Amino acid sequence: MSNELAPPKQPTYYEEVQRKGYSRRDFLQFVSMMTAFIGLENTSIGQVAKALETKPRVPVIWLHFQECTCCSESFIRSSHPIVADILLDKISLDYTETLMAASGFQAEEAMQNTMKKYKGEYILCVEGSVPVGADGVYCMIGGKTSMQILEEAAANAKAIIAWGSCASNGCVQSAKPNPTKATPIHKLIKGKPVIKVPGCPPIGEVMAGVIVHLVTFDRIPELDRLGRPKAFYSKRVHDTCYRRPFYDAGLYVESFDDENAKKGYCLYKVGCKGPSTYNACGVMKWNNGTSFPIQAGHGCIGCSEENYWDNGRIYERGSSFAGFGIEATADTVGKVALGVTAAALAGHVIATNVRKKKLIRDLEQEGKQSEHELKS
Repeated sequence: MSNELAPPKQPTYYEEVQRKGYSRRDFLQFVSMMTAFIGLENTSIGQVAKALETKPRVPVIWLHFQECTCCSESFIRSSHPIVADILLDKISLDYTETLMAASGFQAEEAMQNTMKKYKGEYILCVEGSVPVGADGVYCMIGGKTSMQILEEAAANAKAIIAWGSCASNGCVQSAKPNPTKATPIHKLIKGKPVIKVPGCPPIGEVMAGVIVHLVTFDRIPELDRLGRPKAFYSKRVHDTCYRRPFYDAGLYVESFDDENAKKGYCLYKVGCKGPSTYNACGVMKWNNGTSFPIQAGHGCIGCSEENYWDNGRIYERGSSFAGFGIEATADTVGKVALGVTAAALAGHVIATNVRKKKLIRDLEQEGKQSEHELKS
């Protein structure tokens, strides 16, 4: 007979919602929001609600390595208070160096207890890249290197979520010459599902949506070829940008604060990387859906894409990118757009003249026929 104590019964998310004083209405609003964000139909709201009502809270260990904590900041500033107050608050009871009350030995004990009691059940969230240079001396905790801590926590994790661009692709720490040999998580951990949620930072609702999907369906969301959830990274920022019509029309901002900038024209010529960046910024936005960088007048810097720090200057436009066949540069697209417009106008004139000539011929024919009938 084993002397090990069974892990304590975890409360469900809905039980925590009630305990924190939220109403049933608040809960259902949260469920509806998350259902929409993770790309499910309205008919799935009941399924998501039932999962959060009946399934016990998933234990989470949240590690911080080389990062600025902007991912945590984005998460706790989600537009719905339940995201921070329930999801993150309960996470902090397991292990997260930034937000948990415990420190030192108690913090380490909390992580070890979670790994032992919930072996194969907990989710490992990682914020930051791992420095593997100089035997890992750049980022050590309790005498252990980041790599040792990561390997230990990942060994019995159910799944791993790489929060932000630092954990997903190395971000600024891995920019040339990368002195610490900063490395993203998927290149260090093998044999475990790794969900990349890139961005600097990622959108808080996107982060919450990934956790809600895991809780609801007990599996990772559908990922693209780079390991990102398709629900949030299947479209370019360019495709959902409200400035896209100006791009198509060849109307661009030439320099910040010029007349075109005041008119809200496309920012591609001043370095916007929206045409080559996959993210949900233009749809979900930040701060309760208030705005996103392009709406604030600054071009997308491509922070959710790999090597974006080394992909040219931020305020210099890209030379080319994939699109609808004729997209090459702003100049080319502008010329093509103007050419298409001119061709359309010319076509309209020609078609109008053809119709007029046909109408005149028909009228003349009707007149001749009427005259013939009168004579006969």
